[in-house]
Amino acid sequence: MEARLAMWNILERHVPAPSVAYCYDLWERYQFDFVVTRPRHTRLGDFTAKPNQRERITVNNNLNPYNFLITYLHEIAHLEVYRSYKRRQPPHGKAWKTHFRALLLPTLNEQTFPTSILSPLTLYSHNPTASTGTFLPLMQAIKNVDAPHSDLVMVSELSEGQAFRLQQKVFIRGTQRRTRIVCIEKTSQKKYLVAAHAWVERL
Repeated sequence: MEARLAMWNILERHVPAPSVAYCYDLWERYQFDFVVTRPRHTRLGDFTAKPNQRERITVNNNLNPYNFLITYLHEIAHLEVYRSYKRRQPPHGKAWKTHFRALLLPTLNEQTFPTSILSPLTLYSHNPTASTGTFLPLMQAIKNVDAPHSDLVMVSELSEGQAFRLQQKVFIRGTQRRTRIVCIEKTSQKKYLVAAHAWVERL
């Protein structure tokens, strides 16, 4: 009983109110371990499965309710694929896209999402990618909810060769590799992979 109440309370704090019951029902159905974690620069959430253990889903605690919901469903889609096919499917292949699209469908309404997010999210759901950060209209809409007057931009919005600041260090934006971008730290000249959806200060 305590675990159920704790899960309900977590969802009430982190997802849009109309989606709390839906998200809770998914947790009840699959009985996975759920952890809200500190912010991570390389991912918004993740899914892990180990033999003889309950599956584990994590989502970053700094996401706004709409981004949190999308990420939560993204990871549950991984869980569904894992239980259906084990590891015989690519991580973000056809099976995952099908499951994620089906999980998103009940939330694609104006009660759950503002129109500014609902429109690009509906387009994104037709062919979802590994990271929402690669679909700029959706990430821009989410950014506008977080900080409508912020000067921060996503790394993916910068052009190659453009400088930016992240965690007090200056980087040069390089080429994109799927969901991450190769960037060079200006002082050391070391290469780093930065998530395409990472918010940075344009220089």
